[in-house]
Amino acid sequence: MNINEYQNYHETKPHTTSEFPYNTYLCSIPRDFPAVPLHWHSEVELIVIKKGRGFVSADFSKMPVTSGDIVIIRPGQLHSIEQDGTYTMEYENIIFKPELLISGSSDLCAVKFITPFMLGSIQSDTHLTPALSYYQTAAEYIRQIDLLCATRSEGYQLAVKGYLFQLLFILISNRNKKETAPASQTKSLEKMKTILKYVEQHYSEHITINDMAALTYYSKSHFMKFFKSHMGTGFIDYLNDYRLTMAERLLRSSDMSVLDIAEQSGFENLSYFNRIFKRKYGEAPGRWRTGISKSGA
Repeated sequence: MNINEYQNYHETKPHTTSEFPYNTYLCSIPRDFPAVPLHWHSEVELIVIKKGRGFVSADFSKMPVTSGDIVIIRPGQLHSIEQDGTYTMEYENIIFKPELLISGSSDLCAVKFITPFMLGSIQSDTHLTPALSYYQTAAEYIRQIDLLCATRSEGYQLAVKGYLFQLLFILISNRNKKETAPASQTKSLEKMKTILKYVEQHYSEHITINDMAALTYYSKSHFMKFFKSHMGTGFIDYLNDYRLTMAERLLRSSDMSVLDIAEQSGFENLSYFNRIFKRKYGEAPGRWRTGISKSGA
């Protein structure tokens, strides 16, 4: 899977088919891409770590993951995947729409369990490790689903849905008794989505701290504090990193000149772009592109 198939932040690319909204694919970091940036979508996502180790973040909570771990991402959750130092990580992405398990508005299971689970009203473990008493059972359900999707014998969709129901049952029946997130946290997450969506849509333009403060109805100082407290980095550093990610994609996938790529990625000064690109990727853009082309990556 190519990194360009990931849409940063609010993903609009459909992951599933309308006939049977379930899909699975394998990914490798950093072989396929260096990281999966912060984004969200309307589907449920299961991240099953096959080999190696890395980090998965969900709603700004960063967790180390290793071979065997399973992470559950609810619809609308901000999440990202990244490398842990020089370690590689291979993982399976399982994505499906909640509607796959809902019969209708009067469906008892949907009203009492599935919809509240998807919304986070019903809390559960979202990072499954072998230390959990029900881990082996949950992992076996996923293994059986993978086998079904590999063979796709007639009626396999029935069994896939059956295992997904059982997976939800075991999660809900072993759920944590934690309270739902406070309203203030939910408001902060929505505010961050607004900021990240703005960056996605306007990164090629001139963006200032004052612009972002106005967008969020914060003072300049409060915006900077708010952003850093949630993202762990300053806004300008984050914006530059986002722009570098987009520039890297263009260098990999297009024949545009380095100057045009710098401008299209939001960098007004070519020497500055060259300098910070080299700081992140180890080589100047032109030499980096040549190396990628020779390696066939």
